[in-house]
Amino acid sequence: MSGLENELDAIAAETAFSGVVRVDRANGIEVTKAYGLAHRGYEVSNEVDTQFAIASGTKGLTALAVVSLIENGRLELATTARSVLGQDLPLIGDDVTVEHLLSHRSGIGDYLDEEVDLDLSDYLMPVPVHELATTEQYVAALDGHPRKFAPGERFAYCNSGYVVLALIAERASGVPFHDLVRRRVCEPAGMEDTAFLRSDELPGRAALGYLAIDGAWRTNVFHLPVRGNGDGGIYSTAADISSLWKAFFAGEIVSPDWVSEMVRARSDVPSESRRYGLGFWLHASTDTVMLVGSDAGVSFRTVHDPRSSVTHTVISNTSKGAWPITRFLDERLAT
Repeated sequence: MSGLENELDAIAAETAFSGVVRVDRANGIEVTKAYGLAHRGYEVSNEVDTQFAIASGTKGLTALAVVSLIENGRLELATTARSVLGQDLPLIGDDVTVEHLLSHRSGIGDYLDEEVDLDLSDYLMPVPVHELATTEQYVAALDGHPRKFAPGERFAYCNSGYVVLALIAERASGVPFHDLVRRRVCEPAGMEDTAFLRSDELPGRAALGYLAIDGAWRTNVFHLPVRGNGDGGIYSTAADISSLWKAFFAGEIVSPDWVSEMVRARSDVPSESRRYGLGFWLHASTDTVMLVGSDAGVSFRTVHDPRSSVTHTVISNTSKGAWPITRFLDERLAT
């Protein structure tokens, strides 16, 4: 057992971590290890190939699907949301573009606004969760939220913006959004275990998400949409996330020119000590690229350094479980 694995075991034991940790280097896998339970009722253990929800980590895949449509001439960065939405979502201004939405600079109102203090243990969905299964069903949840600021004025992380992107991509391509991500992102990246699964029909290898409420562990099935969409909710594995990074930077999903464009900083985000490109978080001062997801019963962070090809991925099926280990790996792998 390596020194790194011993250190991870100690942190996992101290924090009761439930999930999977994987560290890749240019010459192969350094560590891949599972901890805790995928199903607490039946005491089913997590395995290294367990499928976990990755919450807002999905936004990177949404951005890739949209950019692939731009490459194919179906959309442009300058395409306005209104030109695709028609009469739907009338509070989205005529001047909001695909680029504004991708970079979180649209200023549109958010159905799940993270600029206010959210308690993930609350029931935050504005409509019954079983009514959020298809992209078109999200229109009811997206409607009625006034503009926060003029497009391009500043950065404001926006979940609604990424569901609007899914709606635009679906209507522009004529392909259901979930299928679009599978065809344009997952298949070229070799991500065979990544899919938008329904929480009420999870397959045997998928972990349930858990929240600690009133001293008990409860599943997140009533907290999140029954099927995720552009802003979050896809299920994946640590191995598939590694495949995503390799395929992305190899230009196998979108062209190398578009890879460079997506990881070009559009905003400094001091509150997060990071920057943001198009669908991807960026380190404040280096070339390191990240995807991050946090939700009820979900915590996820993957960090890739394209110069050294070092990747670390931490996926947990609890709301805060990933954070101690991913912070440790930031420091450990930087030395």
